[in-house]
Amino acid sequence: MQGPLEGVRVLDLTSMISGPLCTMMLADQGADVVKIESPHGDHSRRVATRRNGFSASFLNNNRNKRSVVINLKQADGLEVLKTLVKDTDVFVQNFRPGVAERLGIGEQALRAIKPDLIYVSICGFGFEGPYAQKPVFDPLIQAVSGLTTVQAGSDQQRPRLVRTIVPDKLTAIQTSQAITAALYARLKHGTGQHISISMLDTIVYFLWSSDMGGHTFIGDELEQETAQSYIDLVYETADGYISVAVVADKDWKGLSLALQRPDFLSDERFKNATLREENKDARTRLTQEALRHCKSTEILKRLEDLDVPSAPVLTRREMIRHPQIQSNQTLLEVNHPVAGRLRQARQPARFSSSGHNTVSPAPVLGQHTREVLQQAGFDDTAIDTLLQAGALAEATPP
Repeated sequence: MQGPLEGVRVLDLTSMISGPLCTMMLADQGADVVKIESPHGDHSRRVATRRNGFSASFLNNNRNKRSVVINLKQADGLEVLKTLVKDTDVFVQNFRPGVAERLGIGEQALRAIKPDLIYVSICGFGFEGPYAQKPVFDPLIQAVSGLTTVQAGSDQQRPRLVRTIVPDKLTAIQTSQAITAALYARLKHGTGQHISISMLDTIVYFLWSSDMGGHTFIGDELEQETAQSYIDLVYETADGYISVAVVADKDWKGLSLALQRPDFLSDERFKNATLREENKDARTRLTQEALRHCKSTEILKRLEDLDVPSAPVLTRREMIRHPQIQSNQTLLEVNHPVAGRLRQARQPARFSSSGHNTVSPAPVLGQHTREVLQQAGFDDTAIDTLLQAGALAEATPP
């Protein structure tokens, strides 16, 4: 059974995480994604956590793609790319602003070849402005967007990074959604368009729905953000950690019963949801002190029996073995011809009538150069000539 994006051809000129994860999402849903790499390959091929020459990062962001090596600094290489564009629906690049134009693969150059092309540009800080030409990595976006101070809890605390690359990964998700929207618009109107998206804009948009209430009402902005609570909703128990989230009155009553603390219900500070929010520090301190003497498994069972929102705090090793993960079939195992047996996450969206069940492992650099060019109309003699000239390269062992 083919995926919902069957028949969509994507040329992927991105590297690292934000672009490759975006295009892998499209590939996971059935798009034919051709990854165009320089002779040096995507930088993520060379990062740490490796086996048999393959990095986990590259494997986890580039499955279901075909790899073609083209030297865009050679005129013949550029012409090959332009030939591939003729049969392309979506072109995605995440060069620093201006680089694609200097290479001769900017939007206008490619739209002259494919008028209804969906051209996608991903950048870090923005396409204009004082930071547009700055080199960018995820921590810098976290810093400028305010995410580090949100993570700290208040403006008075030391800013903290979220310990995963949220800007990169969220930009990938936002961009893949924008691409499918543009494909739908083209289906309706017959025209392509240019999607421009920055990691900075993506994170500010992400924060606004829940973390920017103090700056929503113009004229009444907060001068300083204060911590909502002295503690995250992760509580220490006698033998580990659990998370408990109490919102409704029934949840507070259930927590009181589970902990055998009737005083929680008689305390005037916690009589309703508004008061519990206003007195959050006192509430969470009492909860923490009560939970500190409980065994995790026992208290979680009592909380679950009373329908109180709660869960264990799992390590990564524990997570992959958890019964809920197993029930969801969240993870899959595949054989890579070079890297060996791999464990990866399935795409989270399950389609009832257009699922895409085939998984092709991330390619060797240049693995599909000849195959893709043959499909584009090049004969073996022409391909051999381009290979000898250095405009192309074939499979290179990692």
